[in-house]
Amino acid sequence: MSYALQTLWHDKTRYAAGVGAVAFSAILIVLQVGLLLGLFEITSIPIDYTSADIWVGANDVESVDLGRPIPLSNMGRLDRPGVAMPELFYMAFASWTKASGGSNLCMVIGSSLNPDAAGAARVLTPEMRTALTLPNTVVVDRSDLERLGMKEIGDKGKINGQEVTLVGIVTGLKSLAAPWVFCSQTTARNLIKITNPLYADHTTYLLARTDSPERAREVVQELRREYPEMSVFTADEFSRRSRWYWLTRTKAGIAIGYAALLGLLVGAVITAQTLYSATMASAREFATLLALGIPRRRMYVLVLTQSFWVGLIGVLVAYPIVRLLAVGADAAGAKVQLRWELLTGAAGITVATAILAGVVALRSVRRIEPMSLLR
Repeated sequence: MSYALQTLWHDKTRYAAGVGAVAFSAILIVLQVGLLLGLFEITSIPIDYTSADIWVGANDVESVDLGRPIPLSNMGRLDRPGVAMPELFYMAFASWTKASGGSNLCMVIGSSLNPDAAGAARVLTPEMRTALTLPNTVVVDRSDLERLGMKEIGDKGKINGQEVTLVGIVTGLKSLAAPWVFCSQTTARNLIKITNPLYADHTTYLLARTDSPERAREVVQELRREYPEMSVFTADEFSRRSRWYWLTRTKAGIAIGYAALLGLLVGAVITAQTLYSATMASAREFATLLALGIPRRRMYVLVLTQSFWVGLIGVLVAYPIVRLLAVGADAAGAKVQLRWELLTGAAGITVATAILAGVVALRSVRRIEPMSLLR
């Protein structure tokens, strides 16, 4: 292995193209998948920014934004040891009318505003929660102000024909489609029952805390067995389900996957060609070794070891570049989710591809014969 590294260092200009191709592949894979994860993380914001352990909804709910009315009487089903008092959580699409005219679709989200409420978004400050106790008051994310025709606190709009007042602006709750509009349970119920009268005595979700994550999983399994007509999830399960729904529904994952695969193939081809050229450039040295009785398999091992180091060095070169590009994307408003699973998986795939390229390059070693020294 040390000899393979010495060879790479001695002929570093020859192997630079391979290292660059591997780094390019790793960067493309991580950024593409990281952007995808960051994009669809937005779809589960109503779940991820609350402290609820259990979510109960209508049968076969595929995503948090697709909830349907369920009877308030279902609250009694959560009355069991280790489960705190359930909370009502309202979430439904509505029509937002700008003060200047024109309308947009929005998502009304109504929760308890108590200091220890499981359903209130963590970014709502105590002052915002107090302000939201007033009828028809709302809080929105800064990134959605323009879409809603608003500029500052005190501005007004209409939801389903009812006038609402902006009393707070948060940051970090950017929506993927319809803007999130946060309000109290009472405000939410009064606004959305205008278009869906069921909400007079129904809610969208029931939320509850438990003594521990283990207890939450136990309660979820119990409720699924006892009440198959309900959808019951732990917060983590519902978050993943919502992201997966949007990922497969929009086909964005397929498009980004193809782009990452293309980058991987380009890197593999360039790396294979680099290793092939480097091996052929050392043909006389290999022929000499063969003439001295060195087994050909030792040369195979050398080429594959070089492939491994080209892949590993390429990954190490790519890592800081990925970090810098992620910071730049975040500054531009596009979040790149760099999880350790993604980084480790991309590194493994990239190094494996480099080794595969080395296997392809072995055909040059097979063609080398000691007789070539006499030419």
